Amino acid sequence: MEVNHILETIRMVEEEHLDIRTITMGISLLDCMDANIDVTCEKIYQKITTKAKNLVSVGEGIESEFGIPIINKRISVTPIGIVASAAQATPADCIKIAKSLDKAAQTVGVNFIGGYSALVEKGYQGADLALIQSIPEALAQTQFVCSSVNIGSTKAGINMDAVKLMGEIVKETAETSDMGCAKLVVFANAVEDNPFMAGAFHGVGEADCEINVGVSGPGVVKRALEKVRGESFDVVAETVKKTAFKITRMGQLVGRVASERLGVPFGIVDLSLAPTPAVGDSVAFILEEMGLESVGTHGTTAALALLNDAVKKGGVMACNHVGGLSGAFIPVSEDAGMIQAVERGLLNLEKLEAMTAICSVGLDMIAIPGDTPAETIGAMIADEAAIGVINHKTTAVRIIPAKNSQVGDMIEFGGLLGRAPVMKVNSAKSFDFIQRGGRIPAPIHSFKN
Repeated sequence: MEVNHILETIRMVEEEHLDIRTITMGISLLDCMDANIDVTCEKIYQKITTKAKNLVSVGEGIESEFGIPIINKRISVTPIGIVASAAQATPADCIKIAKSLDKAAQTVGVNFIGGYSALVEKGYQGADLALIQSIPEALAQTQFVCSSVNIGSTKAGINMDAVKLMGEIVKETAETSDMGCAKLVVFANAVEDNPFMAGAFHGVGEADCEINVGVSGPGVVKRALEKVRGESFDVVAETVKKTAFKITRMGQLVGRVASERLGVPFGIVDLSLAPTPAVGDSVAFILEEMGLESVGTHGTTAALALLNDAVKKGGVMACNHVGGLSGAFIPVSEDAGMIQAVERGLLNLEKLEAMTAICSVGLDMIAIPGDTPAETIGAMIADEAAIGVINHKTTAVRIIPAKNSQVGDMIEFGGLLGRAPVMKVNSAKSFDFIQRGGRIPAPIHSFKN
């Protein structure tokens, strides 16, 4: 039996694109806060380079020993909007911190560092506003830093002043740097232990330092479903559940070993199915294997609901500590099947928005025309936040306004970010809606129907 399990894992890795998408070290920077911004920056650099000095080498050692690819080694930190508040930071001060984060990430050799973040679902505190205002320049001047802003929650409602501002910030970020918007995500109900970028940050309720693992494996699920073609959805759900169990077991093993070798606690395994541009490594292809001619047609949302639920059921049986986002990602630029459906005119923004009521996380890695108004981008953020707030789930927007582009143009990002066809945006204006500002109240929690 053990030999069969080993052979099965080898096949999953070699033929079905099974991998550990990321091991992410979460590091608290609360003890780095100082009234002097330069002292804060130095403390941040020293703590990160001390805690994470062996992260990459340990990850590479696990890859070599177990034969399991670990695609990314990453770091998440305490939201910098909190850390910078002791110094009453200005936007220029926040950029100094961003550069310190970038320098630390380069020193230890990780792929990305997340946590250039602000949590403003109910209003601004400390350095939150300064950090948000600094985002376009900070992302333009750094290579590894990722940024996120939480603008809503089920308990607090939606901060529409922050929504308006983030529409403007996304627009400015696109104009300031080519890749900045790929490293910027706007959340509702952001979670504190998410290992995936660009939205990872280390929440204040987490340990001082911990390891979180993000698993993947759409190709493995697709191959498993090929063996049950024509069977009922009961069989489909059971097949996905058993496959997710195996994938999560591998993630737990990697997390536990990394935790032991780094001498820090093991946090969670994030069960998300994260696609890549590689052929066969697509969430869209899983949905089509269930019987859809193309992702985006009628039945897509139902198929995605089954997939998301079965993945979670299999995952929680395999690991005691499950967290993060844990679902199926649908980033257009990173999923070959999604790209094909958009190019064929079978998948549009409206259908993607409907799918985000089911999946994790939201409108992700979607290119839109560069002349899209900031208020329209803000309204897209508001729509996604509403889905998350009402449905008690995490939703997000990572939109890329592509400069000098038209609908149908293809924007190349490279690497895991892939390429994205520029999608049509509704031409009717949302200006007056966004200009209202204020806060959309939290939904009522009783009298649910």
